[in-house]
Amino acid sequence: MLKTFPKTHITIAAAATVVVTTAILMSPSSDVEAKRMSYSLDLNGNPVTQSAPKESTPATADNTSGAVENAVAKNTGLASPQPADDQTPKLNWQEHKIKSGDTLSSLFRDAGFNDGIMLKVIHGDGDAGKLQRLYAGETIAFATDADGDLAAIDLKRSLLETLRISRNEDGFKGETVVLEPEARPAFASGVIDGSLYVAAREAGMSDRLAMEMAGIFGWDIDFVYDVRKGDRFEVVYEELYLDGEMFDTGRILSARFINRGEDNVALLYTDSNGDSDYYAPDGSSMRKAFLRTPINARVSSPFNMQRRHPVLDVVRPHEGTDYAAPPGTPIKAAGNGRVHFAGWKGGYGRTVILSHGDNITTLYAHMSRLGKGIRNGSRVKQGETIGYVGSSGMVTGPHLHYEFRKNGAPRNSRKVDLPDAKPVPKSEMARFSQFAKQQVAQLEVYRDGHQQLALAQDE
Repeated sequence: MLKTFPKTHITIAAAATVVVTTAILMSPSSDVEAKRMSYSLDLNGNPVTQSAPKESTPATADNTSGAVENAVAKNTGLASPQPADDQTPKLNWQEHKIKSGDTLSSLFRDAGFNDGIMLKVIHGDGDAGKLQRLYAGETIAFATDADGDLAAIDLKRSLLETLRISRNEDGFKGETVVLEPEARPAFASGVIDGSLYVAAREAGMSDRLAMEMAGIFGWDIDFVYDVRKGDRFEVVYEELYLDGEMFDTGRILSARFINRGEDNVALLYTDSNGDSDYYAPDGSSMRKAFLRTPINARVSSPFNMQRRHPVLDVVRPHEGTDYAAPPGTPIKAAGNGRVHFAGWKGGYGRTVILSHGDNITTLYAHMSRLGKGIRNGSRVKQGETIGYVGSSGMVTGPHLHYEFRKNGAPRNSRKVDLPDAKPVPKSEMARFSQFAKQQVAQLEVYRDGHQQLALAQDE
């Protein structure tokens, strides 16, 4: 029987058999993936010790048949058909890192193109005009065709956003391409021995996540003075992946902070309108109508109605709180309001007074300069920068003097009861209650899973 086939055909068949067998043996099964140790958790809260799975292609009929076709083509000298993309002309790319002082014109010249070409590009269709907004640290790449003509430009603004400009029959057209990362839940917990940031870093959290956690609970907890050794925190947050590789962290989804034995829980809830905010499990807002402190700095002189003035050396009530900070440190509006006064105010120096309604005013004194747009009558939002720390007026050094007044009477801003922001609307409470139960239960599961993982690693 074998004699009826030419030897070349037998050779081809043997080669194909080898390729198929090798592909089956060497291709990993679908449940095998590269792993790393981490505190990532699956959606059920079970501990997993993996990072992003590296893509692997299991052996399938399509894969092996393709391998056979390539092997047969190689042995017979017949080229297999190439995909249509391979027929398109190849482009030559040159990349430039944008530095301070670079201009669009200079970048085009460095790439070998004159201002005439540049003008054609920025006057093109779509988002092409956005090429004029350049920032140091971005990457721009120019592509030329076989004739040396400009064919495309890629301006990579970040890992996720690229401005892509391509040449067509009518000129140039720009398109902003934004990649959508995959968000996976991860868990971290820690016990404070010194500072919050050290404990958070030891738990594997970034400084940004630690700051975000402090911001969530900052209306109820003063992280400079209220935190004690032994306080604990637990955080479920997002890890962001692109092409299977983690590149950043996202939002905090839920968090618990136990301060002096008191349990504080915050849940990120998105309502039916798409608006997101942090709420306690009972639906009350984690935010207050006012920030407890308008600046991230230490208290240099507390509220004291019997204080001796450091310059005048007489007993004069200190109707506010002083925060020592370097000159130029931003000062935030404690709450939404309107600028009642902005300018020079005697010994207070450069000062801003905000009216917030409900007969509440706040005062910010000794500024080096006012914030952009801060003038009498203008509206401000909570957290907006209204000025910068300085030493104007009657002072001995740079600091912020902050006053909180109710019905004209001074109140200790660090101890006064602050009104809450709006809770979850009644129309959303049924939906929120179900969500809150799930999230709190999930937080418990994550904690238990994390503890199991820690015990397993210790063993």
